[in-house]
Amino acid sequence: MDYGNTFILLACGIGLWMTWGVGANDLANIMSTAMGSKALSVRQALVIAIVFEIAGAFLGGNGVTDTIRGGIIEPSVFANTPQLYIYGMLSVLMAGAVWMTMASFLGMPVSITNAIVGSLVGVGAIMLGVHAVHWQEVGYIAISWFSSPTIAGVIAFLLFISIKRSILGAENPLVAAEYYVPIYLFLVGVVLAMMTTLKGLNHFHVNLNLFHKIAVVAVTVFFVMLLGLTSIRKIRMKLKFKLNRHTQFQYIEDMFSVLMAFTACAMVFAHGSNDVAIAVGPITAILSLVKEGQPMHDGWLLSGMLLFGCFGVILGLVMYGRKVIETVGSAITTLTPSRAFAATLAAASTVIVSTSTGIPVSATQTLVGAVFGVGLARGIDALNLNVIRNIFMSWIITIPAAAGLATFFFWALKIIFG
Repeated sequence: MDYGNTFILLACGIGLWMTWGVGANDLANIMSTAMGSKALSVRQALVIAIVFEIAGAFLGGNGVTDTIRGGIIEPSVFANTPQLYIYGMLSVLMAGAVWMTMASFLGMPVSITNAIVGSLVGVGAIMLGVHAVHWQEVGYIAISWFSSPTIAGVIAFLLFISIKRSILGAENPLVAAEYYVPIYLFLVGVVLAMMTTLKGLNHFHVNLNLFHKIAVVAVTVFFVMLLGLTSIRKIRMKLKFKLNRHTQFQYIEDMFSVLMAFTACAMVFAHGSNDVAIAVGPITAILSLVKEGQPMHDGWLLSGMLLFGCFGVILGLVMYGRKVIETVGSAITTLTPSRAFAATLAAASTVIVSTSTGIPVSATQTLVGAVFGVGLARGIDALNLNVIRNIFMSWIITIPAAAGLATFFFWALKIIFG
């Protein structure tokens, strides 16, 4: 193919830029609850980000990557003009990279899902005709943009209300925490098992019946509870005298910091299985087309691109993630470890269910919806409505802006390469 090596270099270079933007924006948003609530140190957050981002991308992201590669624009439309397909995918990458960089600079937690899907629809519908777009698939994705933050917000609201009533509002909060925190830790273990262990076994084509799945979940929950309760016991051993109510709350938040560490692992895994897969979808489409002459599934190529995507995402978080972390971690509502725990567990549960269906739900929108739900549980005065308004506006603007940018880049590539 003419310009084949040039297209590969462009795809990798622009793809690295875009995944850097995903790290500076999307992954920073995912880590914002843990870091904004001071539940995790910077070093702990980075270790979790690296390990579980890579694990999520490799063990859970294939279905979403396939949706982006061929589920929105029909590749067969380009059977006689494969170069147009490459222009389209490069345009999507450039539009996503530019938009994510601008949003990160402004500190706005926008969605790479919205940007990529908006770009694909813009290129497919405006440049190639409406017949080139799988509108039913787009409809499912669009519904998830509204439903996922709403569901996560409701779950987070109910979770934090239960924490307030059972622990924080109890006559003796510390005694109540010793009783109820293991129950919340059990819920975390179930979510982690469903997200990581079962997905990992599915990735290696280990087919389990219902009994075996329950057994795997039970074993995972046991180890999570063992680790969690051991850490909580160390915190409890520091208490050598009766504490006043205010100091009790400090120790309770330390206990929730332990739970927050596990929920952060779950949320980062969910992000890796969803957003990294979305980001590398256009890259793998270009590379497989140049290499084989047609868009196709290639195991080693996909694995290499997922690792490449993880590198760019983590690099973006480390270099430029602080602005989005400040926006979501402290500007929407004041977060403590107990509040952050409720938001993150709700968001992780919502994202992983969506990812298992192959629908590219936005982890960013889901977590912001969950943080909103926690703030609402404390009363409307606990929310910074100006920040929430700006975030919602950035979500709405993302789709047409990405579509317009992708259209512009598509025409530019046609002029440059013919």
